[in-house]
Amino acid sequence: MGIALVNVSEIIDVAKRLMLGRPMNSDRLGHTLLPKRLALPVFASDALSSVAYAPDEIVLTMALAGVTAVTISPWVGLAVIIVLLVVVASYRQNVRAYPSGGGDYEVVSTNLGQGAGVSVASALLVDYVLTVAVSISAGAQYASSAIPWFRGHETWVAIAVVLFLMVMNLRGVKESGRFFAVPVYLFMIAVGLIAVFGAFQAFTGSLGQAPSADFLVVPDAAFDQGLVGLGGAILVARAFASGCAALTGVEAISNGVPSFQRPKSRNAATTLLLLGVISAAMLATIVTLAVATNVRYVEEPARQLTQADGSAVPASYEQHPVLSQLAEVVFAQAPWMFIGISAITGLILVLAANTAFNGFPVLGSILARDGYLPRQMHTRGDRLAFSNGIMTLAVGAIILIVAFDAQVTSLIQLYIVGVFISFTLSQLAMVKHWNSRLRVAADPQARRSMRRSRVVNAVGFVMTGTVLIVVLVTKFLHGAWITLLVMAVVFAVMRGIRRHYDSVSDELELGEDIASARALPSRVHAIVLVSKIHKPTMRALSYARATRPNTLEAVTVGVDGDDGEELLAQWEALDVPVPLRVLSSPYREITRPVLSYVRSIRRQSPRDLVVVYVPEYVVGHWWEQFLHNQSAMRLKSRLLFTPGVVISAVPWQLSSSRTVGIEHTHFAQSGQPRAMDE
Repeated sequence: MGIALVNVSEIIDVAKRLMLGRPMNSDRLGHTLLPKRLALPVFASDALSSVAYAPDEIVLTMALAGVTAVTISPWVGLAVIIVLLVVVASYRQNVRAYPSGGGDYEVVSTNLGQGAGVSVASALLVDYVLTVAVSISAGAQYASSAIPWFRGHETWVAIAVVLFLMVMNLRGVKESGRFFAVPVYLFMIAVGLIAVFGAFQAFTGSLGQAPSADFLVVPDAAFDQGLVGLGGAILVARAFASGCAALTGVEAISNGVPSFQRPKSRNAATTLLLLGVISAAMLATIVTLAVATNVRYVEEPARQLTQADGSAVPASYEQHPVLSQLAEVVFAQAPWMFIGISAITGLILVLAANTAFNGFPVLGSILARDGYLPRQMHTRGDRLAFSNGIMTLAVGAIILIVAFDAQVTSLIQLYIVGVFISFTLSQLAMVKHWNSRLRVAADPQARRSMRRSRVVNAVGFVMTGTVLIVVLVTKFLHGAWITLLVMAVVFAVMRGIRRHYDSVSDELELGEDIASARALPSRVHAIVLVSKIHKPTMRALSYARATRPNTLEAVTVGVDGDDGEELLAQWEALDVPVPLRVLSSPYREITRPVLSYVRSIRRQSPRDLVVVYVPEYVVGHWWEQFLHNQSAMRLKSRLLFTPGVVISAVPWQLSSSRTVGIEHTHFAQSGQPRAMDE
């Protein structure tokens, strides 16, 4: 039993290595850079996969006004595609002008000020967490349509997947990119097959109807007259805002430019172009085929759908997402294709969260470097990934998944507010950037290029600003207010962290009075704490004497008068060359008498340094920590708050710790990797 307990740390270390792999030296950072073929699935999987649920939200919202309203879904989708292409063109300017990886935060901070930059950063951080929650929840819904066992367990499936993605990303960006590349490309192929076969069947007149086509959609009471008046306009705007979820993830590439192979800016811009073209084609295909096959997709099938005779839908009816219904229609003669495409779609939706797992840690590292997040977020782990940021993102996403029970329709209302705030401010900042550059540029060709870029970013600003207003108006009461509140809290926390770091920096600054900071103490008064006369006490006395302090004394606390007298008698009998002082403790306390005595020395000689030597046991079993060192720990924690006092712990290794030391030395010398140093 003792040996098993001794080896706990080694077992944990081996398990960590099995999951994460061997540590990587810092000079291998260049080997983790991504070529375009891997960068596309790593950074664009969110935007590519969002076309799997963005059409669902368009059709679902338009269904509130009945079947007729659903027929204009392609026009709503077209508007979303136009915005998508404009945003992609705008961000191609961003990655060329700011390739350092700061993304929207750097662009906005540089051109609009630090306050605006922190606002964008808070919006992006919240949106990254929502990206993971929404993508994985949507993937769980698709998985449940293909695997009946998952139905009713979507929340637990989503949590398990978040933890899996966390582990994969802790292994490193390039390794996770290789793992995720195949499913992303399979998803592109799957949607491409639906588009090709669906278009062929529509052209030849053999395109079938969706499984839900025979149902009637019952309009919501507020839209029983269809899309008329202000209410109809707001409904269309709300459908457009929900469909704009397809744009999420575009900004991740601007944050991930440092992860691209050289030339970084050009490769990032090319990846953005591929992302825009592929996403637009996918979205157009799905929305158009959804209308052609009369797909019915509503929020509450039992209430909003009826059969042709007006009766309720069967209790056994399971509503599948739009893309799954299309796969079932197009590949009616090959049911296995439906199952395969549903599984691949669910998988890509899950892996779409990987975009956030790459964007959030990088942005968190930059914010930590600038003092807006804890500095631990800036350090890389064993595998050269920003481990603390990855784990923080996973925890935040799990909280959201549990809070909203992995329901995409509920989570989507919180979504895209943050990303469009960053889109809008980023494009405004880029317009200001080009204005500043044009004031000093002399080369005519460079000026023409800058003017073109300014026009692109100006159009992007107008369009994303318009979408932001639509999103705020149509989604505020449906949950967007929660996102805005969380963003405000994150903003306040980051500003508070920065004020704290600034305050500490000012407090620790040497300033002009360097001489006083370098001044030596007048005297060094050493105190060795004694509980009984044994080997740890003798070692502490030897260490204290070796430092040659001005004064040295041993101090013990006489909880019981007889014990103190006996200890003093033993001390004198051994002829220890250090005086022993016995502090009385009528209330049987140990910590308070020692603190009072140390502080009295400080009051008598404020310029003296007091060094307190505390003998401690080094134990090998975790349960031994509860049996030893408790008084020493309490005393040290109190002495830390006393100015002019230094605490020196003098270790004494018990036999159990020596076994651990021998085994740990053998473990290190055998060439096995050591524990991850975060």
